[in-house]
Amino acid sequence: MAERSFVEEVKKLRLGDGEVFSGEGILAVTKALLESGVAYVAGYQGAPISHLMDVLADAQDILAEHGIRFENSASEATAAATLAASVNYPLRGAVTFKATVGTNVASDALANLASGGVLGGALIIVGEDYGEGSSIMQERSHAFAMKSQMWLLDPRPNLPCIVQAVKDGFDLSEASSTPVMLQLRIRTCHVHGQFVTSANRRPSFTIKDALENPVRDLSRIVLPPASFEHEREKVRERWPAALRFIQERGLNEFFSEDADDVGIAVQGGSYNTLIRALEHLGLADAYGESRIPLYVMNVAYPLVEAEFERFCKGKRAILVVEEGQPNFVEQNVANILRQAGLPTTLHGKDVLPMAGEYNTATLLAGLRNFLERYGRVEPQLPALPPRRVIPLVAAPAGSTVAAPVDESVHARPPGFCTGCPERPIFTAMKLVERELGAHHVSADIGCHLFSILPPFNLGNTTMGYGLGGAGAAALNVPAGKRAISVMGDGGFWHNGLTSGVANAVFNRSDNLTIVVDNSYTSATGGQDILSSTALNATRSTGHAIEKAVRGVGVEWVRSIRRTYDLKAMIATLREALTTTVKGPKVLIAQSECMLNLQRREKPKVRKAIAAGERVVRERFGVDPDTCTGDHSCIRLSGCPSLSIKPNSDPLRTDPVVTVLDSCVGCGLCGEVSHAAVLCPSFYRAEIVSNPTRWDRTRQSVRSAVITWLQRGDARRRAKHAF
Repeated sequence: MAERSFVEEVKKLRLGDGEVFSGEGILAVTKALLESGVAYVAGYQGAPISHLMDVLADAQDILAEHGIRFENSASEATAAATLAASVNYPLRGAVTFKATVGTNVASDALANLASGGVLGGALIIVGEDYGEGSSIMQERSHAFAMKSQMWLLDPRPNLPCIVQAVKDGFDLSEASSTPVMLQLRIRTCHVHGQFVTSANRRPSFTIKDALENPVRDLSRIVLPPASFEHEREKVRERWPAALRFIQERGLNEFFSEDADDVGIAVQGGSYNTLIRALEHLGLADAYGESRIPLYVMNVAYPLVEAEFERFCKGKRAILVVEEGQPNFVEQNVANILRQAGLPTTLHGKDVLPMAGEYNTATLLAGLRNFLERYGRVEPQLPALPPRRVIPLVAAPAGSTVAAPVDESVHARPPGFCTGCPERPIFTAMKLVERELGAHHVSADIGCHLFSILPPFNLGNTTMGYGLGGAGAAALNVPAGKRAISVMGDGGFWHNGLTSGVANAVFNRSDNLTIVVDNSYTSATGGQDILSSTALNATRSTGHAIEKAVRGVGVEWVRSIRRTYDLKAMIATLREALTTTVKGPKVLIAQSECMLNLQRREKPKVRKAIAAGERVVRERFGVDPDTCTGDHSCIRLSGCPSLSIKPNSDPLRTDPVVTVLDSCVGCGLCGEVSHAAVLCPSFYRAEIVSNPTRWDRTRQSVRSAVITWLQRGDARRRAKHAF
């Protein structure tokens, strides 16, 4: 069950020669793989290209028709190692994952693959999760490509260029016996457009052919002395072969090459933004016609010296547009210009920001700085009109200045969804903290990482996906407290079982590991994993985490089947942190992701109501007359459906808690109130759609009884008032 379904869209993958494809970049990549005669594809889900794995999963029947093997890999390292099939056989293979974290996980396999080289085309499609919208540390894939001598493609963000880059990537890989990385930015993945399709191709050499005709080439195995020869091959054979292919195929592009004596060299992925900025300066139109010479590097590595010499010849200055730091391209270009003895002045990070994503406004400022120096724009040229902002508070009479945003809007840190089953885990941890004091908490990648923010404020470090346990490995000495580590079920199967749990067993750790089990990888979109409870037609599921944990030697294991049972969560946490039993302790906290549950159930409920069926929904509320205004329920759960409203009692000034309509009836707020010995102001209500006659009769009786009791209470109050 993935976050997004492509069942309808993948039908476009059957388009034949000369037809027009209209759709999203991710689908275009998949179509290009089919047109390229790929023999196998593998990968690990993860934004921003998690949808590529979802497309491939929904297109399995089409892949099977063409004899293509699809592998949903356990990790990025598994995916990268899958490309070993292209080392000895003329098999075209592609893998995909999120960079740079995915590249880091896969680095050992990729380095060995790049060392020995490949016979068949090997394409690594990486989602370059850099800049605005990223959820990871800010690094780029460029350094890895340079380190391992792998070629890096960064195509212009439009569908024809993306499709061509996939095909060129395979050809380049085979021409130079080197794996190729195809870098796709977030916006590139999801850009929409059209291209003319070609017919899908079955691989000329299949996996079955490889199995039936095994080949062994000792020179391709990374083992001395062959490994020393591999480095020589990279420099003397593969590099020149790649440069020849890039030039002969014309992978990089020149636009308006002789239009002026200043020019701009830009990586393909930033081309659209550059054109937009030039358009604002009146130096380009919306169709890409530029009055400034452009050199577009659809191949970000290696740089082609001959092409740079050609572009810089006769130019006074060029600007290199390269996101991020270090400025690898700029340094390389400086070396090319120096060795070629060209007098062209080089600009880059001197007029553009050293780090960060280059959006239109950023590029506009840098371009203006560069072009003003060479008289290509007027210094007084008006900037883009400022965005009109509606004041958040009323300005004083006669004033046009709005109040600063930070003075009028409270910070709103990201947090758990309404009804998230992970929320009670951290609520329980906070309540136990009241009894036992603060503990060191090693956090992990996933939704549970939001626990480091208010209102929970739990978590000291995070080291990587599935490395929660490993992050607490050093904190394992006899002491008055135990360290706590947290990981999700996706992280557990990705890396945590070996690097965290098994490592804790081996080193006789006495710490506690909490495994948050949603039954699928919630953080990456709800894809199935080994411990998923859903039946999967093409994957083996139903393998319990508890069995795996006990299998590697953990003896103290507890499973909470329903995390909303706050009392059970608190009792189990208390036991894990105070027991005299030595050795690693694992608490498996199970409940389904509420967001995916609602996505699945809400359409069913709407359909049932529309069909006239009786449907009962639970909601929680707060009695304003009972609420004390303490607000501990909000501080201990942080649920978005809990808010405050003015107190109707004129003698009480503190606002009272209220439950918004977004409530999904998980019950945590009431659990928190009772577990924390707060107020009894929470109540549970049932909303009945299409009630039966019995429902109406029962409600009439209830209303009558309540009215009678209220009248009696009013009479008693009136009597005592006098």
